Amino acid sequence: MKRKYFGTDGVRGTVGEAPITPDFVMRLGFAAGKVLVRGEQHGNARPVVLIGKDTRISGYMLEAALEAGFSAAGVDTMLAGPLPTPAVAYLTRALRLSAGVVISASHNPFHDNGIKFFSATGNKLPDETESAIEDALEAPLECVPSEKLGRAKRLEDARGRYIEFCKSTFPNELDLRGLKLVVDCAHGAAYHIAPDVFHELGAEVFAIGNQPNGMNINDAHGATAPDNLIAAVRERGADIGIALDGDADRLLMVDSNGRLYNGDELLYIMVRDRQKLGAVPGVVGTLMTNMALEVAFREMGIGFARAKVGDRYVLEVLQERGWQLGGEGSGHLLCLDKHTTGDGIVSALQVLSALRRCGDSLAKCTEDLALYPQTLVNVRVTPGYDWQASMAVLHEKEKVEQELGNEGRLLIRPSGTEPLIRVMVEAKNAETAERMANRIADKIRA
Repeated sequence: MKRKYFGTDGVRGTVGEAPITPDFVMRLGFAAGKVLVRGEQHGNARPVVLIGKDTRISGYMLEAALEAGFSAAGVDTMLAGPLPTPAVAYLTRALRLSAGVVISASHNPFHDNGIKFFSATGNKLPDETESAIEDALEAPLECVPSEKLGRAKRLEDARGRYIEFCKSTFPNELDLRGLKLVVDCAHGAAYHIAPDVFHELGAEVFAIGNQPNGMNINDAHGATAPDNLIAAVRERGADIGIALDGDADRLLMVDSNGRLYNGDELLYIMVRDRQKLGAVPGVVGTLMTNMALEVAFREMGIGFARAKVGDRYVLEVLQERGWQLGGEGSGHLLCLDKHTTGDGIVSALQVLSALRRCGDSLAKCTEDLALYPQTLVNVRVTPGYDWQASMAVLHEKEKVEQELGNEGRLLIRPSGTEPLIRVMVEAKNAETAERMANRIADKIRA
């Protein structure tokens, strides 16, 4: 269904430009307050919503606007301060709150920000609920009577509660003693959390990207910029490097040789470990998941399904099929027996526990997974351009798919945030993938 403001991960944009303005965010808080608590039975208690944020300077302004909107709707708020996105999901569920809200633009630069919601169960909102919030935005903002206005208070020790939760997802019989880790927090929401989690489990931890100033989130650090982590791992002689993004819901890892492992490879390690512990009925990836995983899981006797791009859609398919493990190559990984949403710290602990159990390295655990070379070409187009209306593009697509056969894959999809058409080709040969992707891209440009 078509939505005006919500994308694949909440409402996001440049601060000061619609829709990320104080007045809109206040109206969004009001509309969400009305929709999220509709039909709930609270008795004499007020509905309560938890608000967390990452380290962007604009978070202060947007937090105040959201708080005002919720208050006008008669909803109390608990303010958690800087906190990873998955921490808000966990605390919302653990504290039996009505909803959770995160002020973050994830891996985007500091001048962007966004708003995303979690339900009372700690899950991202379904499309239908987001559409209902958009409908409610059309109504005027009307304040409840003064005696029914919502109140705000600070949630004490949100950080400590979440650290203990993360540690609880690591096996009791294992620890991280003797392991030297570099943890890159992307100057983001996990700067005061992630290093402590790994340290308290016994690892020697060197933290980088842990000095946020409101404007350096994701800047040359984190999962989208791993070069500094790679250098730090080599310089420190560390065993493993862990890269989170600004809101700590995605994960990449680096081995002692400086080799980077993406989300597809880390998902493979987790699935391989879980299969040794018991049956794994199936795994969910996305349209962008490397074809090598699909082939590997088939050979392992494990089902595989592809969802639309976005961890929320991976989650939906996992829930539909009753499976537990899924993820994206970007590093969004889901372990539904550990958490309701993607969590970079929890995912890192699952990979580390797999390595501890088998006694092998990241390289050894992935040596039989040969990722297909993948070429992605972004073609800028005029807004509203429909590539499927072009016979030339469709004809070239058919030719490429015939040439690839069962030894490759073509995906053409519009960007959800920019006027771009993304062309992705996988093939056993890198030169073939690049040549075929550019053939499609040239037809789109023409």
